[in-house]
Amino acid sequence: MLLEFFRWMGQEYPEFLVFNYLSLRAVLAALTALFVGFFAGPATIRYLRRMKMGQAVRTDGPKTHYVKDGTPTMGGVLILIAIALSTLLWMDLSNRYVWVVLFVTLGFGWIGWVDDYRKVVRHDPKGMSAKEKFGWQTLIGLVASVYLAFAISMPANMSVWEMVISWVQSGFPMQLPSHADLIIPFFKHFAYPLGIFGFIALTFIVIVGTSNAVNLTDGLDGLAILPAAMVGSALGIFAYVEGRVDFAHYLFFPYIPGAGELVVICAALAGAGLAFLWFNAHPAQVFMGDVGALALGGALGTVAVITRQEFVLAIMGGVFVVETLSVMIQTVYFRLSGGKRIFLMAPIHHHFELKGWKETQVVTRFWIITFILVLIGLSTLKIR
Repeated sequence: MLLEFFRWMGQEYPEFLVFNYLSLRAVLAALTALFVGFFAGPATIRYLRRMKMGQAVRTDGPKTHYVKDGTPTMGGVLILIAIALSTLLWMDLSNRYVWVVLFVTLGFGWIGWVDDYRKVVRHDPKGMSAKEKFGWQTLIGLVASVYLAFAISMPANMSVWEMVISWVQSGFPMQLPSHADLIIPFFKHFAYPLGIFGFIALTFIVIVGTSNAVNLTDGLDGLAILPAAMVGSALGIFAYVEGRVDFAHYLFFPYIPGAGELVVICAALAGAGLAFLWFNAHPAQVFMGDVGALALGGALGTVAVITRQEFVLAIMGGVFVVETLSVMIQTVYFRLSGGKRIFLMAPIHHHFELKGWKETQVVTRFWIITFILVLIGLSTLKIR
C-alpha cells in the first residue's frame, strides 16, 4: 500500500522513488513487523489471560513443564497480524507470489486457530480431529500447489485464468519450463524435471510437511520461533537472488520474475518472529499455539517452492526434519514392537530433557545447530 503511495508521490518528488528499492522495503518490513509485535504483545497477552486461554500441559511430559500450566497460548495471532500488516504495507500489491504465500500463511493460521480455540476455550482436549485438520491442510495445500504450477511456468503479467486457458489450448502439456525443475544443491547444472503433476505433488508435500514439522517442534520456550525466523531470512536471500536476472545468471540459479518481492514477506516473518521471541523466551509469557506454528511452517514451505529450494529448506530446517522423524520413528517402532520406545519421549527435544538437559540448554543448542545449517544452506549460493 505504501509503495503505491510513494510511487504516486515520486511523480512530483523524485526522492520518494527510493522506496522502489526492494532492499529498503525489506528492511522497513522487518522493522514494521518488529515494532507491531513489540507494541501489540503486552496487550495481546493481557487479552489472552483475561479470556483464560491458557495452555494445558501434558501430564506425561517432563515435570519441569508443570509450572507452564495456564500460560496464555494462541499468541501466534500476534505473529500473523505483524506479518500481514507489514507485508501489505511494503509489498508490491501486484505481485502474485507474495499473495499466495499470504494465502497459505493465513489459511494454515486459521486451521491452527480453530484447533486451539476448541482445545482452550471449549475445553475439548482433541481439538480438531486429525482427519479434519489434514483435510483443510490438503485443500489449502492443493490450491496453492496447482496455482504455483501455473504461476511459475507462465509470464508474470498473465492472470490465473489466462494460464489455465493457455494450458488447455496447448494440449495439456505435462512438462514445465526448466526453471520449475527440482534443483539439487551443490551442483551447477543438475536439476530434475518434475512435470506438472510431479510439481504439484512435491509442492503439496513441502507445504503441508513443513507446516506440521514446525508445529511438532514448537514444544519448548522459543524453540521453534527463532529457527523459523532464521530459515525465513535465508530463504529471502535466495528469493532476492532469483528475482534478479543478473544475480541469478551469475550464480547459475533460475531467474524467476517477481520472486524477489518475497524478500518483503520473509523480512516481515523475521521481524515478527524476533518480536514474538521477546515474549516467548524462557520463561515464556505466551505460547504461539498451532495458529502460529502451522502458519509459519506453511509460509516457509511455500517460499521454498517458489524459489525452487526444497532441498535447501530441508538442510536449513534440519531441526524441524529431525523433530518430525523422531515422532514418526517412535510411533512406528512403538506399534511394531508392542509398546517399546526408542526415545524416552518424542518429539526429540523432550528426549533430551528427560536425559537431564535443562530446557534452556536444549533450546540454545538447537538454535546453534539451526544457525550452522542455515550457513550450510547459504553456502549453496556459491558452492555449485
